[in-house]
Amino acid sequence: MKIDQKDKKILELLAQNGRMSYVDIGKELELSRVAVRERVNQLIDAGVIEGFSAIINSEKVGKKVSAFFEVDCEPASLVNVAESLADNPSVASCYQMTGPSTLHMHVLVEDFTKLESFINEELYSLNGITRVESHILLRRFKSRIGLKL
Repeated sequence: MKIDQKDKKILELLAQNGRMSYVDIGKELELSRVAVRERVNQLIDAGVIEGFSAIINSEKVGKKVSAFFEVDCEPASLVNVAESLADNPSVASCYQMTGPSTLHMHVLVEDFTKLESFINEELYSLNGITRVESHILLRRFKSRIGLKL
């Protein structure tokens, strides 16, 4: 699918406000509601838009500790470790990174006791992990959802 400037603007507007109506998007772009709906449906069908979701403030729902982990694995164990971690409800995101079979993971938990429990009982119990490095988030300066086009 070729994405034109109007599609890019639609994506920008939806990234800023996923609940923006087709009518309001149409006003911004001088398109009809039907034309916007058709473009959005085409973007969905092409896999450009993967879904719509709410952005939840983790601290407001009790997840006050945000930690990032670099997890090195034995190459043969990487997929099993990644799948186990991805299934854990405390894991917000998990990515395979370049490097020696490295996973990058973001964890959200209620407090430091829960973080310690996650590390000792959930993370260290997995077979195939060779190294773990952790970083605790102190302050967020920017967090971008979506893609800037």
